[in-house]
Amino acid sequence: MNLDQRTHVPPALTIIPRDQHIISRKNISKAALRVLYRLNEAGYTAYLVGGAVRDLLLGLQPKDFDVATSATPDEVKRLFRNCRLIGRRFRLAHVVFGPEIIEVATFRGLGEEGCEGDRSIVDGRIVRDNIWGTIEEDAIRRDFRVNAMYYDISDFSVRDYVGGMQDLHDRVLRLIGDPETRYREDPVRMLRAARLAAKLEMHIDAAAMAPFESLGPLLGDAAPARLFDESLKMFLSGNGLKSFHMLEQCGLVKFMFPATARALKRGDAALRALVEHGLANTDARVREGKSVTPAFLFAVLLWGEVRDVAHQLIGRGIDRTDAWARAAAQVVGEQCQRVAIPRRFTFTMEEIWSLQPRFEQVQRKRVFRLMAHPRFRAAFDFLLLRADESPATLQLGQWWAHAQQLPPDVLAAALPAGGGSAASEPPAAAPAGKPPRPRRRRRKPGNAGSA
Repeated sequence: MNLDQRTHVPPALTIIPRDQHIISRKNISKAALRVLYRLNEAGYTAYLVGGAVRDLLLGLQPKDFDVATSATPDEVKRLFRNCRLIGRRFRLAHVVFGPEIIEVATFRGLGEEGCEGDRSIVDGRIVRDNIWGTIEEDAIRRDFRVNAMYYDISDFSVRDYVGGMQDLHDRVLRLIGDPETRYREDPVRMLRAARLAAKLEMHIDAAAMAPFESLGPLLGDAAPARLFDESLKMFLSGNGLKSFHMLEQCGLVKFMFPATARALKRGDAALRALVEHGLANTDARVREGKSVTPAFLFAVLLWGEVRDVAHQLIGRGIDRTDAWARAAAQVVGEQCQRVAIPRRFTFTMEEIWSLQPRFEQVQRKRVFRLMAHPRFRAAFDFLLLRADESPATLQLGQWWAHAQQLPPDVLAAALPAGGGSAASEPPAAAPAGKPPRPRRRRRKPGNAGSA
């Protein structure tokens, strides 16, 4: 069975002329325009395609600009010295302009049975696909109808083969072809549906959402490294909270973050507040142009399970420090089987978690040692997110916030040298005033009168 039979979508071209859409070349990357013009001048057809066209039609500024062309990857490489070819599953050309990369893909073909080409399908999944075709075939090979529109640089029109413009107007995400077939080809399309619906404030067509529950387990067959990349797109692009809510609505959280799903299912309102506040804070930082790190995000998502496992181990008599280390290793190990979080991030996550119990120890040496820790600021921010866990946690966060405002000598004078107070009753910091007089050092016997 060829791909055309599986998608059941006969292409029907609609051309939207320049005076009927809002795309302007001034909003298109200069690098993308250079690629489009050079390909056209060399005798190839080339179009701006996919998410860039969709976002421009919605009045948004695209993050990336992709090009589809009749030129093969080797032909693209011959035209651009600043080009490199990548990929086995989908062979692509990357044309590099400093920090910007324009991804150039050759029109994908449908491929008839027995035809020559480089395509491999295993259990319904496309594991390699390098058969070239026409723009019409390329259009119905794409995932969502809103992603299958092409901007023609030669006359500034938009070419729509599958009804993408109508879907933009209706604010709905519809798959091209049979949803179950398309998800089996690439299960990550389910995550893309949730991410795009959150980003574009659209709803997912009922037919496109229906297979999520039955086909969600197929996400377990996707490459964990690819799911990590997809997680970053969902949660570190300024729409993290909406994306998480959409994943919950679609029933996909348990397939991506099983520990998070289990912890939230226990009905812990404080944990839900922590997760939602953490995602909202990350969104705010993205909008403000501030740096964000996946480590803090994943620490937020997995905290509930780590905390509960640690408390279980402590209840069984295991040393407190060892219990937290074991809990972190267990939860991270399980999560990395689904989403391959790099070690540089899991190490930071484990440090953020392990520092949480140390905030309860308010002896003088421990406080200053904790403040000097390289992860103190991230761990303190995490403590503030935990404010809804209990009144004691809220009070603890307030105490540490105040402690950081005090001069070191004033803080030292307010702290006990040993013992410390319970986490529910942290000692009040002394008010600012004259620092305590330094203790005089005793002279050693025999040194009196020496000059």
